Order: sequence, then structure tokens, then C-alpha cells
Amino acid sequence: MDKDQNQRPEADQKVGNVVGREREQRQDLETGRLTKPPKTGVLAELTRPIIGAAIEVHRELGPGLMESAYEECLCRELTLRGIAFRRQVPVPLNYKGVYVDCAYRVDLIISDVVVELKAVESINLIHEVQLVSYLRLLKKPVGLLINFHAPVLKDGIRRKIFNP
Repeated sequence: MDKDQNQRPEADQKVGNVVGREREQRQDLETGRLTKPPKTGVLAELTRPIIGAAIEVHRELGPGLMESAYEECLCRELTLRGIAFRRQVPVPLNYKGVYVDCAYRVDLIISDVVVELKAVESINLIHEVQLVSYLRLLKKPVGLLINFHAPVLKDGIRRKIFNP
């Protein structure tokens, strides 16, 4: 590890390479231009408690269960930690001034963070695109994609940023 990596804030170290990927993937959705990401400390403060709760659930249950089981247990863990959340939140879709009920639902919204849970062999591009679409439609700044099937949970976490 080089000197700069040793000096990263503790919160960034807990999520492994996620912060690095976040810098690489930050792109303005309308213009397609790469933009400078917000300071990682702000993102870490928003997402650290959520990631901590998810890691605790993964430690207790391990991989191999259905997504619904992880969602239920993560909600229990968030409650135990006193973290307010909304569950199965409808995602509004407005097409030319008309609300279209497409039955899109976000697994969890915690503060300004959209959390999409998965229990799949690997995270695919479509999962990441889905999360970014939810961020855009809900006008939320950051989202977490958490794959509980990963043997080590930090390897199954992706953080996405939306710059409206």
C-alpha cells in the first residue's frame, strides 16, 4: 500500500475499493461528461452505518439465502441500531406529465441513500443501471447496491452517485 492509501479515512477503508470505483464511474447522466465526485467523507457518513448493518447481517447469515430474507434481517438490524428507513418505496415515473404506475419499488431508502439488495451470483451491469435509474427518478444523491451472495460482503457492495 502506498503512503496516500494509508492516510485514507477509516470509513473509506471499511468499504474497500468502492470509493475508487466511485471516482472512476462518476458521470453526468445528461451530458455524459465525467465530473468530480463529492468529497468521500460526506458519502462515507451517509453510507457507513448502512454498510455496517449489512455486514452484520451477512456475518450472521452468510451467503445463500433469498433476497427477501436479507431484506427482513437488514430491516431488523437497522431498527436495532436506531436507523430510520422506508421499505419497498414506490418509484414514481412521470411520462409527459402523466404518472405511469409501473410497479417499480426500491428496497430501502435510508436518509438520502437508495439501497437496492441482491442475492445473485454476481452484480451485472443491469443491476447498476437499475440503481442509477432509481437515483435519477427519486432525485437522490447516492445509492448502494448490496449483493448478499458475495462470500465477503465488501466485495458485493457498489456505491453509485447521481448528480442531478
